Amino acid sequence: MGVIIPRWEWRTFGKEFGKSEELIKAHELGNFKKSSEKYILTEMTSSENCKIRDDLMDIKSLKQINEDKLEQWYPTLKETFPMKKETIADLFTNFFKVEVPAFERDEYTYEQYLEEVVKPTKGLVIVDVYKERSIYVINEATVEIAETTFNGVPNRTICVEHEDPANVMKTVRELGLENLPNINYINAMKQAVGMK
Repeated sequence: MGVIIPRWEWRTFGKEFGKSEELIKAHELGNFKKSSEKYILTEMTSSENCKIRDDLMDIKSLKQINEDKLEQWYPTLKETFPMKKETIADLFTNFFKVEVPAFERDEYTYEQYLEEVVKPTKGLVIVDVYKERSIYVINEATVEIAETTFNGVPNRTICVEHEDPANVMKTVRELGLENLPNINYINAMKQAVGMK
């Protein structure tokens, strides 16, 4: 893996974004992606963003929030399946911060991990997430409009990301989004599935 440059993120959720969405769509569409993912949420306040996509478990941690309330997320763990029980124990202790379950296997496939380990664990909730992401580049920042569902509940999100937080805020203001709340995926999901 090459050098990772953490990016600063501003994101909001809503049904309609009016003029802001028109301003984004006036730019050339750079990419369009569809994905189905599973997120693992903790009932406690957690800064971990844990998703599973294409048999890869990817965890990002919230490293800092600046004075503009931008969030900087950093990849902290990537694991493929089958996953060894020692790795799962470390995950539960240091990331999810829940009680380590009694293991009946030395390693777990993707399905076994979800059904036998995550689902029975108190304090963990699995959320099925579907995304259709329209991705643009504005001021060298990545800007996306995404249609999402969280356990079938539809929502929409706009995100602005860049390694320079000043550039993120510049772009947010140019798009007229600065008065909307900055809400990350984890908090939006918890709201949608009744965990908040």
